[in-house]
Amino acid sequence: MTTTEKLEAIANNLWWTWTPRARTLFEQVHPEAFAAAGNSPHAALRAVDEERLADPELADEVDAVYDAFEAYMKAPSEISDAPETAYFCMEYGLHESMPLYSGGLGVLAGDHTKAAADLGLPFTAVGMLLREGYFHQSFDENGNQQANYPPLNPEKQPLSLVTNPDVEPLRVSVPLGDATVQVQAWEAKLGHVSLYLLDTDHEGNPESLRGLTRRLYQGGDRERIRQELVLGVGGLRLLRALGNQPDVYHANEGHCAFLMFELMRELMETGYTQAEAEAAVRDETVFTTHTPVPAGHDRFAPKLFDTEMAGYANEHALGIDDLAAYGRVNPDDDTEEFVMTVLGLNLSRAANGVSKINGRVAQQQWKEMYPDLEVDDVPIGSITNGVHLPTWTAAPARDFVATHTNGDWAHERQNAEFWAPLAEVDDATLWAYRSKLRARLLNYATNHVAHQSLDMEADLDPDALTIGFARRFATYKRAPLIFTDLDRARALFADAERPIQILFAGKAHPDDAAGQAFIRRIYEISQQDGFRGRVLMLENYNMEVGRMLVSGSDIWLNNPRRPMEASGTSGQKVAAHGGLNLSVLDGWWPEGYTGTNGWAIGPEATGVFSPRGPAGQKKEDARDAESLYTQLETSVVPEFYTRNAEGVPKAWVNRMREAMTELPPAFSAKRMVIDYVNTMYRQPVEQV
Repeated sequence: MTTTEKLEAIANNLWWTWTPRARTLFEQVHPEAFAAAGNSPHAALRAVDEERLADPELADEVDAVYDAFEAYMKAPSEISDAPETAYFCMEYGLHESMPLYSGGLGVLAGDHTKAAADLGLPFTAVGMLLREGYFHQSFDENGNQQANYPPLNPEKQPLSLVTNPDVEPLRVSVPLGDATVQVQAWEAKLGHVSLYLLDTDHEGNPESLRGLTRRLYQGGDRERIRQELVLGVGGLRLLRALGNQPDVYHANEGHCAFLMFELMRELMETGYTQAEAEAAVRDETVFTTHTPVPAGHDRFAPKLFDTEMAGYANEHALGIDDLAAYGRVNPDDDTEEFVMTVLGLNLSRAANGVSKINGRVAQQQWKEMYPDLEVDDVPIGSITNGVHLPTWTAAPARDFVATHTNGDWAHERQNAEFWAPLAEVDDATLWAYRSKLRARLLNYATNHVAHQSLDMEADLDPDALTIGFARRFATYKRAPLIFTDLDRARALFADAERPIQILFAGKAHPDDAAGQAFIRRIYEISQQDGFRGRVLMLENYNMEVGRMLVSGSDIWLNNPRRPMEASGTSGQKVAAHGGLNLSVLDGWWPEGYTGTNGWAIGPEATGVFSPRGPAGQKKEDARDAESLYTQLETSVVPEFYTRNAEGVPKAWVNRMREAMTELPPAFSAKRMVIDYVNTMYRQPVEQV
């Protein structure tokens, strides 16, 4: 193969997104084009000239990266008897150059799929080609968020249009109300895993239907139910058109639960009774629910459901009333809304939340479906989310871990034994590692702020305690909590001897005025005396910004209202970098927190969901703000700045050492996917 052919082979498989040497290779090919397109290998290849490709040093590096890619592709499966699985999810976070996601659900799905690829599982993923998926964020002079949707061109991405034997686009039909939409797909490769991205935006559809797959979580319920028919019904029909007959179907969140109706339709078309089809679908389907609050579950009014499902019901052996009953807590109540989560629970053999607390909350949420059972017996278990460490661990951190572990990163990173040797690394070496990563982040942040639309002045101290906060700016995540008492906060940020600094990043939904007000509030504070230069908002939060923040922050701050954080995996990403969590005991943190590997905000976790009004929320916010200030003032800041004769904060480094050795294996995506294989994908199923 020529150098160009090898580069194209690497660029066309998303293996490069979690392989730093491959990403660096494409940056070297054409740095300007690579950066301008969101770190896109395809953009670099389109811009490179023949003279650059003839460079013998570049050719040698291409050969080395290609050999590593070939070795990855030839590696045997790590789980030889895993069932063939089809994984459905509305969104996938794969890389900043492919904004096919809106938030944490998508990033989790991307990590799940990558870990399945690493394990060599027989695994196929299905999602949506979101040409306007994750908006580009900018700000006006007052800190008001501006949303722009630069369209994604699939022909300039590592995607290939799925075609039939006549090399025409392979399309399947999905009825939507009294209309029919033609769904095609684009294939992305992640190692051996195929991800099929469904697309209605083509000339075979009327303009009124072309936009269905462009954006997520915008528009009304009519557009939402149609999107979910495209995903669940269209996704399964596409797999069938490709000859795909998996052993198990994993519906990740209720958005894709219509696939269960389509499985029933297929079976009843071959002569199964309704009861037989139900049992068979449950036998091959598993379901994951993430959303901790009832309002977050997709609900459709009876009239809308009847109208939009009419065409599909005409193809199904069951009538519209029988279909509607599967999505109601009380199947006989024809005035009840149709809930996608109820459908997922009714037609799956096993269901889980994404942390132990989230599983308990889900049991309480859906107890009404199981009136004869105690809450603890409601058949919803839990598998705690993990993160794809190769994607999220910075190249310097991977080098550090490799130097001090002598283990096999590719195959053993989910095992505690792999990380154990880090406990023997001396204090000075660990502190130098942490300081190097902090400096790397601050250089990045300073450059980022200099080129963004939001007017901010970066005055970052490479030796100061650096806090990171990056996530969706939903109000329950309480981004401005640290500024509840401005005088108390100013005393921390402006302390000449022991200053702190904080880097924020995050996008508010374009329709979420309150979330956007939080961004504006942080911007206003950043312009005040005592905070200027030390409080920064990094514009256009994406996976690159996320990778930098989790790698360089000394403290990862997470302060949602409990128990509304399903998992909160961003905090899992900091541990391999020696970062420490300062977090509310919600989501994954109660399972990781020991008291000596980070800090907790507020009271112990209970997993009890009890709705509270504005007065209750105000009281909770005040309590948690007090706890946050107390932790910073009495423990976090003193430990960071209390140094021994060698200039090392020994107590701090001891926390780092514990976090680095214990958290990465326990909260890795490989561990998570292995848990899914063993407790969900295989039969018999044991609830966890």
